[in-house]
Amino acid sequence: MTNVVLCGGRGTRLWPISRALFPKQFYKFTNDNMSLFQKTVLRNKNFCDNFLIVTNSEQYFIALDQLEEIGIKNYRFVLEPVPRNTAAAISLACFDVKAGELLFVTPSDHLIKGEEGYMKMIKFAQKEAKDDYIVTFGIRPASAETGYGYIEADITGADTNTNSGAGSDLDASSGSGFSAGVQSCLPGNLIRSVSYRVASFKEKPDKETACSYISSGRYFWNSGMFMFKSGALLSELNAIYPTIYKSSKMAYENAKKDSMVVRVQLKDMMNIEENSIDFTLLEKTSRLKMIPAAIIWSDLGSFDSLYNEFEKDEHNNTIVEHSLNININSKNNMIISSGRLIATVDINDLIIVDTDDALLISKKGSSQDVKKVVEELKKRNSELHAQHLTAYRPWGTYKILLESSMYKIKKITVKPKAKLSLQKHFHRSEHWIVTSGTALVTVGDKKILLRSNESTYIPMGTLHRLENPGLIPLVLIEAQVGEYLKEDDIVRIDDEYDRMK
Repeated sequence: MTNVVLCGGRGTRLWPISRALFPKQFYKFTNDNMSLFQKTVLRNKNFCDNFLIVTNSEQYFIALDQLEEIGIKNYRFVLEPVPRNTAAAISLACFDVKAGELLFVTPSDHLIKGEEGYMKMIKFAQKEAKDDYIVTFGIRPASAETGYGYIEADITGADTNTNSGAGSDLDASSGSGFSAGVQSCLPGNLIRSVSYRVASFKEKPDKETACSYISSGRYFWNSGMFMFKSGALLSELNAIYPTIYKSSKMAYENAKKDSMVVRVQLKDMMNIEENSIDFTLLEKTSRLKMIPAAIIWSDLGSFDSLYNEFEKDEHNNTIVEHSLNININSKNNMIISSGRLIATVDINDLIIVDTDDALLISKKGSSQDVKKVVEELKKRNSELHAQHLTAYRPWGTYKILLESSMYKIKKITVKPKAKLSLQKHFHRSEHWIVTSGTALVTVGDKKILLRSNESTYIPMGTLHRLENPGLIPLVLIEAQVGEYLKEDDIVRIDDEYDRMK
């Protein structure tokens, strides 16, 4: 079985922590210093033989670095130049494996607990998927959440597992006693494994509608996880929604492929209709079954749901590693800082998130609307929705230290043996000062070796390249001077990371 990890989301409701170029699945929220993406892969490594990571080109090297951090080697990537929703992502993944391969599709940004229930859920789903069913997983709701999609189950026609052995018992407790956004299915009150036919899928409802879903007893939160044979899903998609099947097939066939990466071309990706797998296929197929998931689950889709996951002090203020807070007569607050001291006095029920370049203050209960801030930033043509002051690149990182309309100061860190593209700029010149490590610099037709406290100058329009020939990271300060200093003023002539565009 292959774990298809959907890894292209932007996490706009967790801005300013989550940005388009460094979204929430890569952020290390918890004190174990692992991202949600890493937790997803580690959770599934005992069930899956391989990993197929579907993400966009900008996030490829972040995902690659994080896989290497946790020692995972059996992976392959499908890179989308632009996102086109889950129907395209899942279809492309299906074309990359054999028709009989079982695929377990999971988001990369959910928090899941309950190892025993998770294992049984997967084993039961495998039995259904091997019979050519498309399996989805529903979470019994603990509260009337408006930030989740819902699955309406046909509870009159449950199919009960009659096979003995692992997976024959799953818990279906109601989740009472647990905070909003989290489903509890811990051991106790066990029933036989069961799957339901699906009556309908519902988008995120308003509060009144969500309450009616809960009271009916027929609705489950949509976990966004699926299991099926690759060929079974493609066959159903071709029969029900052939336009996406055909355009995805063409995009895959035209993609540039090697042993590790499938790079879909922009034109082909844009020809795929942007739509969800729920709408295009799952709402229409007769081959769908839903299994109630015996797990503790949260999609961490808002700061309100994230608040539940942190340790609290005696006044229910969050205790977050690396956040320096002083709370005077303040209660029930979530405070995350990037290292700057945050002091509160007589403040209750707030969300305060402080990063190097943005500060968010919200009432608890309103954090679903943070995405509106991101929409406003886009309208203002601000880069704050897209990236942090620290940006991640395949060769290392850079951090903006100081910026104005006519100059920008960066700290650049280059990995050992890595190199930037051979490039030039039309609107700026650059000064490089090495602070540690060794730099091999190409300027025009000359190559220069620079060591600590040595510098060079790159005139506007001159071809240049920066390399780290050493065994330790290269760190330098870059001073840009010019009338236009954005990152799109880069003309690449040669690039090791296939970013020639």
